[in-house]
Amino acid sequence: MDRILKVHFDSFRDKGLLPPELEKLNGHVKLFDNIELLKVWRNNLKGITWNDENGNLFRGAIDNILQKGDKLIVLDYKTRGYPLKEDTANHYQDQLDIYNFLLRKNDYETENYSYLLFYHPDKVNAEGEIIFHTDLIKMGISISNAEKIIKNALKILEEDMPNCTKECDFCKWRKIPY
Repeated sequence: MDRILKVHFDSFRDKGLLPPELEKLNGHVKLFDNIELLKVWRNNLKGITWNDENGNLFRGAIDNILQKGDKLIVLDYKTRGYPLKEDTANHYQDQLDIYNFLLRKNDYETENYSYLLFYHPDKVNAEGEIIFHTDLIKMGISISNAEKIIKNALKILEEDMPNCTKECDFCKWRKIPY
């Protein structure tokens, strides 16, 4: 689905249009038009990267970017088998915060929000094609949250490895003796 959605969006970008899913944003934003840079940022092995002062590498691969003037807006696609629950979008807050953090560390201005675009099956038409319903959710972003996540991750990596216990699912999975 990820590849299919990217091809779908790219076909609209190539025409200078927004896809129907973003119709309510028409006139306010456009799809990011630096195709070569977008290819890098979408690549799971490359992505948007930043090295901190100690040489630690941080990377994230985005789905798409919108432009509003000189500012960028992260657009992330999500597919699911059923409609959204009240808190569904909140589960992706950290991801959006980190993407925006990485963009800003690379000297790009971003808006203080991002978009999640959810796709879930709605019905099957007479031709057997599955019709998807979409939900576009605007999410505020927090760079300080991203900084906190990164700081905590680095702290954990610097600590000693914890002792194995019978209760540790990771130790069981790795088959590490207690």
